[in-house]
Amino acid sequence: MFTRKIRLIVLEKETIEKTNAWPFVEAKKILRERKKFIDKKGKIILQTGYGPSGLPHIGTFGEVARTSMIVNALNHLTELPKEIITFSDDMDGLRKVPENVPNQDILIKNLNKPLTQVPDPFGKFNSFGEHNNEMLKTFLNNFKFKYTFKSSTELYRNGFFNETLKIILHNFDKIMDIILPTLGKERQKTYSPFLPICPETGKVLEIPVKEINKKNNKIIFENNGKDLETNILDGNCKLQWKVDWAMRWYALDVDFEMYGKDLIESAILSSKIIKTLGKNNPSGFAYELFLDEKGEKISKSKGNGITIDEWLKYASPESLSLFMYQNPKRAKKLYNEIVSKAVDEYLSYTEKGKTQNQSQLLLNPLWHVHNGEIPKEEIIMSFSMLLNLVETSNASSKDVLWKFVKKYKPNINQDDFPEFDKLVGYAIKYFDEVVKKTKNYKKPNEEEKKALYELIKILEKCDEKMNPEEIQTCIYTAGKENGYKENLRDWFKLIYQVVFGDENGPRMGFFISFFGLKETIQLIKNKLQNV
Repeated sequence: MFTRKIRLIVLEKETIEKTNAWPFVEAKKILRERKKFIDKKGKIILQTGYGPSGLPHIGTFGEVARTSMIVNALNHLTELPKEIITFSDDMDGLRKVPENVPNQDILIKNLNKPLTQVPDPFGKFNSFGEHNNEMLKTFLNNFKFKYTFKSSTELYRNGFFNETLKIILHNFDKIMDIILPTLGKERQKTYSPFLPICPETGKVLEIPVKEINKKNNKIIFENNGKDLETNILDGNCKLQWKVDWAMRWYALDVDFEMYGKDLIESAILSSKIIKTLGKNNPSGFAYELFLDEKGEKISKSKGNGITIDEWLKYASPESLSLFMYQNPKRAKKLYNEIVSKAVDEYLSYTEKGKTQNQSQLLLNPLWHVHNGEIPKEEIIMSFSMLLNLVETSNASSKDVLWKFVKKYKPNINQDDFPEFDKLVGYAIKYFDEVVKKTKNYKKPNEEEKKALYELIKILEKCDEKMNPEEIQTCIYTAGKENGYKENLRDWFKLIYQVVFGDENGPRMGFFISFFGLKETIQLIKNKLQNV
């Protein structure tokens, strides 16, 4: 996914044709639907949109990441150049004050002004829009995405949109005929595709247009009881959202854009508008939205859900990209507690990739995350196992955890496992800041306590040289002999709840091999003595 320059792995034509990996499905659809337009200009243009009314959030990353995955697929289908345009709607008026920014009084005083005319509450840039744009570019650059940044304000003001604005003005009535039937009666009375910038206050005015002058590219509107005339060109006006989107597609000659499910109706109307202007709409892809822990839509203004910075504190950027790849048309919850699962899935796909053929590899998400080159580093243990080791060893440094790893694999060289070393660091921080708060240790009843003491007796008879499977068999035996013969699942659930404070946990034989027999016995004793 990351667009660093790498060697392109040659795929068999038949493999590409047959795969149903969604980036290839979308790439082939683009080439099919936009063929004559792409052939004419000799280039493929893909766009992602960003509304800088709040700090960039993880959904923005997802849109660029997924679009980059489609570009990677296109690279195997055509040699034509590709460009991802990241477009910022920074000329939009500030409609409400985000909850997660400082100096909110500054923003309150500047409501309805274009975002690039609102002072930066952080005091770092010339405007709030510029601040958020720079935040966007910074994290896209950190991920090494290849993109071209476009500012709505700049393109309006430097005249880039002028010719398209003239065409829209000449098709004013046709566009109104498209939009008005979708609005309520009251909104119909006030709607205008053109939003003039107030010459007195600098605010974006959502008011009806009384008259249009196609010859001189002007509109007349009423403001505070008096008629005002303004030229629509050079940033004196901006367009309402759905018309603005169509203009952008038209002027930038966009071939593809993905968008959230909540914008499907907008996309339909914008498609009708661009056809009225004389061009075909781009190929589209509607993805499901991210939800927070409560099942509510993630919002830039609310600042709910996990942030990009938070994810990267606890896990690799590649694990985040994996999360973005998976099931883009299914709504997914996105909060701190899901990071561990994403990391373990990443490790699992890494392991699978080592033995897969080309067809299988294209269905492996990591092929798309890593541009066809799945990591080769040996997987030592799962992230969930590491988290359990952090807890049981009370580790506060990577060195402590590595001691346990080397206990299991004495000849292991830490320098040969750079990715695992990073994982160790992530595990310590993630356990301390996320997992610890969720722990709920079970207080076993007398019968359960007796069964766990019997487990201790059996483990005391085990040999340190026993392999994980042999130790696992001993644990099975303890469960069968102490009331869990018919349901060993409940036996392990009991162990996990008492020892780890969770209903799920690592494969115990494997865990004990790492942690040590004596250490595990003492751990269980401590848990039983403290309940």
